[in-house]
Amino acid sequence: MLVGYMRVSLDSDRQSTGLQRDALLAAGVDSRHLFEDRASGAKDDRSGLAQALAFVHPGDVLVVWKLDRLGRSLSHLLSIVNALREKQVAFRSLTEGMDTTTASGELLFHVFGALAQYGRALIQERVVAGLAAARRRGRVGGRPPAIAGEKLDAILSALQGGMSKAAVCRNFGVKRTTLIETLARIGWSAATHSVT
Repeated sequence: MLVGYMRVSLDSDRQSTGLQRDALLAAGVDSRHLFEDRASGAKDDRSGLAQALAFVHPGDVLVVWKLDRLGRSLSHLLSIVNALREKQVAFRSLTEGMDTTTASGELLFHVFGALAQYGRALIQERVVAGLAAARRRGRVGGRPPAIAGEKLDAILSALQGGMSKAAVCRNFGVKRTTLIETLARIGWSAATHSVT
């Protein structure tokens, strides 16, 4: 049995599933087996898609007008089609001519999966290389320190002069956790500076 899924991005009068519906009906999908969503592809809570995935049975084919109607990204699309495969349900996209019931369609989907994995690996390599290059230039990633510069020097002087951490927090307007984290980051301790 053919099961159709349609999606438009916005619930407005300007966007309609009419084009998708016509294409799915022409492909042989029964109008009683059409599911739709009016939501962004980036949303996880698409009830129409959830209903379509719950409705299909082994031997069925989930049909969409276009790949981007189903998944919000290539990896999301691949996970949906892999979930369908586990249920022994095929997948067909009319516009791209992808059909996992054929050997060439199955091959094309494996190529998509390999490209998605390759893309993730490239992104990870670029991030690691960028962080390493920044470290070599003396830059450290992450948020800038909450206490730095002259304020940090004044706080350290006050602590070395015997002021308690509680008094430092009150006088300099910093939170205790921020003060403790900053002191740990710079390696300052009361014992090494003879302050109790």
